[in-house]
Order: sequence, then structure tokens, then C-alpha cells
Amino acid sequence: MLSLPLIATLATAGVAVDRWFGEPRTAHPLVGFGKLAMLIEARLNTGQRGRLLGIAAWALAVLPPVLIAAWLVATLPFLLACAVHVLLLWFALGARSLNDHIAPIARALAQRNLAEARLLTARIVSRETAHADEAALARAAIESALENGNDAIFGALFWFAIAGGPGALAFRLANTLDAMWGYRTPRYLRFGWAAARFDDVLNWIPARLTAASYALLGDTRTAWRCWREQAPRWDSPNAGPVMASGAGSLNVLLGGAAVYHGAIETRPTLGAGQTASTTHIVAALQLVERTVILWLAALIVLALLSVPFHG
Repeated sequence: MLSLPLIATLATAGVAVDRWFGEPRTAHPLVGFGKLAMLIEARLNTGQRGRLLGIAAWALAVLPPVLIAAWLVATLPFLLACAVHVLLLWFALGARSLNDHIAPIARALAQRNLAEARLLTARIVSRETAHADEAALARAAIESALENGNDAIFGALFWFAIAGGPGALAFRLANTLDAMWGYRTPRYLRFGWAAARFDDVLNWIPARLTAASYALLGDTRTAWRCWREQAPRWDSPNAGPVMASGAGSLNVLLGGAAVYHGAIETRPTLGAGQTASTTHIVAALQLVERTVILWLAALIVLALLSVPFHG
């Protein structure tokens, strides 16, 4: 069991490593995990006993690497175990990557280069961007920044605080499987049910802590109102609070019409205030950055409070 001071120290180190190096340029472990998940899905997603086999597939993909990670940190010498914790958190985090993918969209829009902005946005969202205007591209970038702030940063930090590196790893792998299998399509409706539900459970508390953090660091009153009134209309029980609170905090309107697989899908409106623009993309990235600082500061304060004082 890691002490709070050690958790705060290792979490700060993991965030710093991610800030300096970003995601691995070559041989990213998630690439290998994704290939493994594809092989498991191809073998087990037979259309028979879909939910049961989906649970088995999830366990087969997630549990072995998490158990190996737990064994390593439990058996290695202290300093090596600390290094493994930091490396696992680095693997689970995506703060530098989030900024590296979204900031260029803001720059392209600021330069009125719609073609470049459409290309860059298409790399991070599943909606079609070929004919998207500036406002639609800005909405997509902001939504991605706010939601992935939770999925790629704060969920991992939360589970690191609970269970160290293995906890952060479990969260990242579960979130990845949800992104691969958690679709309501004929192929994944039953098989992907477990991946979607496990991600919902693991993300429930982190998402609400993220939403509360977004609210505290912006227009708090509007953020709380948007969270309370708009989040229940969103399909995802976790993305709804995060994006509604974030949009309210930034005083920007999100949601609305978007094109998916050739069809227009009208999603509930999130937030309040102005139409999305380049300025709001930059503000969203800054909000995520301030939230990282807030979470690390909270961990450090809790660590200090946990240390016995001998007067």
C-alpha cells in the first residue's frame, strides 16, 4: 500500500515525464494491446453468448497485464518499484498528446486554413469533417479536449491515487477497450456491453471529480447549472457531466448537429454563451492544464496532512 506522500511524489513525477516526453514515438504499448484486443475479439465475438464472451474477452485482455504490473511493483526493490509506478502512469497519461493533437487545430483555424483544420480534426474525432465550418471544427476540438481530459488524464490520476501504477494501467486498458468495443452496432451491441459497462463504472467517480474541477476553475455558477440540467440528456453517463460542466465553465455552446457515417446526428446542446471559436479551443486546453495543477496540488496537500506532526 503506497503512502499518500509517495503517491503525490510519484504522480508528480509521472505527469512531469509525460510533459517532457509525451507518448512514446515508436513501439507504443497501446498499439500492441490494440492488436491483442483485435485477435481476442476475432476469436470470441462469434454472435453466440455475446455478453458472457464479452466479459471473458475483457478479462483476458485486461487482467494479465494488470496482474503482472501488480506483481512487479510488489516484488521489485523499492526504487525499481517506484520507477515502474511512474512508467505505468506515464503510459496511462495523455496530457502532452492531447495538447499536441488539439493545439494545431486552433492554430490552423487562426490562420483561416480550413483544409488543414479539417484534416487535423478528423484525426481525433469519429465525426465527418470534410465540409465542417469553423464553428463545427471548434466544437469538435473543444469536446475532445474536455472529454479526453477526463479519459486520458484525470481518470488515470484518480486510479493511480487509489492503486498506484497497476490502477492507472487498468483504467487506461479498460478505456481503450471501450473505445474499441463499446459501440451500439450489430457487431458490438452484446459483445461490447461489458467493455462499455466496465468503463462506465471505472470512470464514474473520476468523471464527476473532473466535472467539479472544471466548474471550480471557470464560470462556476453556469457550469453547475449546465451539469445539472444538460448532462442527463447526454447518452454517456460520464461524458455528459464532464462536457456540460466544461462548456458551462468556458461559456461556450457545444453539441448540436454533426455528421456520422454520412448521416446527420443532432445531439443535445451543452453549455451556454458564445458560439465555439478558436479562442475557446485555447481556453479549453488551458482549463485542462489548470485542472492538472489543481489535482496535483490537492494530492500534495492531502499528503502533507497525512504526515504526523510532532510538536
